[in-house]
Amino acid sequence: MPGKVKKMIDQLITQKAGGNTVMANVLMTKLLLKGIDPSKFNATSPDDPTVIAKVTAAAKEMGVTVG
Repeated sequence: MPGKVKKMIDQLITQKAGGNTVMANVLMTKLLLKGIDPSKFNATSPDDPTVIAKVTAAAKEMGVTVG
């Protein structure tokens, strides 16, 4: 299912930022530092198991559940 990574990143940012755009930018920077570039993924991006694992680990570290 293409776009799963984008969906997971969006869920993480939405849940953690709670509508605060500054916090959303901070979270995107944190993901960049973890090796995940949120701007690189869109709805047609292929699902890479390595990236999915990184996003899941980052979400768990931030106390958020994504799926």
